[in-house]
Amino acid sequence: MPLYEYSCQKCSQKIELLIRGDEKPVCPHCQSTKLTKLLSVVSGHVSNSGGDSGPGGTCVRPQCGMGGCAGLG
Repeated sequence: MPLYEYSCQKCSQKIELLIRGDEKPVCPHCQSTKLTKLLSVVSGHVSNSGGDSGPGGTCVRPQCGMGGCAGLG
């Protein structure tokens, strides 16, 4: 089930909603159906063979945030 970000045109709240099938999104603050879907920033981790992998294949770069980097740096 996709998680979408919306901005309500009535109350200006920014919200995240799980939308199932043909379900129409509704603002949980004011119950309006006048919502604008926002573009979301997609986050991901790209693996490479450049020697950035530590034990168990976790990344050893502090900026990646994959958890295997904790305590390094």
